[in-house]
Amino acid sequence: MKKIKVLIVDDSELIRQLLTEIISAAPDMEVIATAEHPLEAREKIKQFNPDVLTLDIEMPKMDGITFLRNLMRLRPMPVVMISTLTHKGAPATLDALALGAVDYIAKPQGSAWDSLAAYSALIQEKVRNAAQANLSAYGRITENQPVLIAEQPYSRKKVIAVGSSTGGTEAIREVLQSIPERAPPILIAQHIPAAFSASLAQRLDSKCRIKVCEAEHGMKLEPGHAYLAPGDVHLELVLRNGLLYTSLSDAEKVSGHRPSVDVLFNSLARVIGSNAVAVLLTGMGSDGALGLKAISEKGGTTFAQDEQTSVVWGMPGSAVKLNAVQKILPIQKIAQGLLNACVNKTSTE
Repeated sequence: MKKIKVLIVDDSELIRQLLTEIISAAPDMEVIATAEHPLEAREKIKQFNPDVLTLDIEMPKMDGITFLRNLMRLRPMPVVMISTLTHKGAPATLDALALGAVDYIAKPQGSAWDSLAAYSALIQEKVRNAAQANLSAYGRITENQPVLIAEQPYSRKKVIAVGSSTGGTEAIREVLQSIPERAPPILIAQHIPAAFSASLAQRLDSKCRIKVCEAEHGMKLEPGHAYLAPGDVHLELVLRNGLLYTSLSDAEKVSGHRPSVDVLFNSLARVIGSNAVAVLLTGMGSDGALGLKAISEKGGTTFAQDEQTSVVWGMPGSAVKLNAVQKILPIQKIAQGLLNACVNKTSTE
């Protein structure tokens, strides 16, 4: 079996050693070299031709973001960032994802990073998925001006839900940038740590015509607003006195995640049924597939991002296999598809 060749780039000898032990313990991957800084990494890439790079953000001689920008321009390859799991570290991690990094490993806080071993299986999974990621998808998601969709008379009963994971931060941006100011309310579940979700909501808000916020418990849904599930918290839709609100909970993980897309989608199927409009974007695993099927079975409208524009076609692909998807679209056409499903068909809505 051909092993995944990994190059580790980190200025900490301890972290290089720990990552080497963890990655080398997997039977399907091997660490072919390590580098202390990007200039050394540049030579090691030429020498060893790795399949996946793990890259620290804060390093001497050249920071990880600058190196990543050059790398993706000159020699695109799967990169997993080593990120500080703090609010301060979030913007740099989101910058890395925007530049084309496939994923990130969030460092637990603590100088020695003693708890890294507890993340062994997750680290191996992220490297494994990065090796299989569709890098060409990043070429289809750019910072160019979005296609602006004109306002239409939307049904006041419709609610849009979006679920995503790996590659999702940029896919969500691509969708939301095209949404007009008076669109139906949008609920979003993206797999993300608690320290990163506020920064992601702020970043999306700065690039969109609609208002994007990190969801709080008991927010009344309003047109032209998108509500992002906080990291490590489930987001659901609830009905009170004829009005729709957000509901947050720290209940057990579902489908291995919190926030879980299945939890969000199932709440829409339960509360509004045929008025739910939902899409599964890029992401590894199968979270959201069962929830999307529940929406479809209640008469709601369901979409999935296509394989060609998905960084990882795990979640949308799982939904397609379940026959939960009514329409498969490239990322550039999803916003229009969602809105078309929300257009007011009668004068009484």
